[in-house]
Amino acid sequence: MNPEVHARRRAAIVEAAAAEFATHGVDGTSTAAVCRRAGIGSGTLFHYFATKRELFHAVFADDLPRTARRCAEALAAPDPDTGLDLLTGHLIDELTDPLAPGLASAALLQANRDPEFARLLTALDAQLQEALTTLLARLAERPGRTLPLPAPSAARWIRNLIDAAHLTADAAERDITTAELRLILSWLTGRREMPPGESP
Repeated sequence: MNPEVHARRRAAIVEAAAAEFATHGVDGTSTAAVCRRAGIGSGTLFHYFATKRELFHAVFADDLPRTARRCAEALAAPDPDTGLDLLTGHLIDELTDPLAPGLASAALLQANRDPEFARLLTALDAQLQEALTTLLARLAERPGRTLPLPAPSAARWIRNLIDAAHLTADAAERDITTAELRLILSWLTGRREMPPGESP
């Protein structure tokens, strides 16, 4: 098969699977439902993915190279503030995906019973942690710039806050959530102080 056609078909299957997993979870999703959504037969699906578990892994594994590129772009930015804006902006923008809460919940459940999948999520987290820590450390070296927490701790909190937002994302309150996240990140990155009781 033409490599481009193969890649497009695989991407369409993964996209269909993501929608099913987000709506019904891993256990509630059948390969037949994925095939119907993708408009393919079961033979085609199993040509690409031997099991439903492998297909679920692919939904997240495909983010590894994308995350690596985002991290590289952020680290190559002319200054750490720009790099942080690129990376955290990308992560916050993902909250606009209506599948985010369902996929986050499904991933959390699967990670608790699937060590291989847990390692996949750990690899994604490690990429982000390393890039965020490096950018924050660069900021801390600037004269007059003070971080409220050590760079590794601030990076961990940034990741944890965004992960939590993915689990609780509500379309009706998404604008408020993202505004509050940006406010908290501005404090964690030392851009501003955050007086008690302040809100966006």
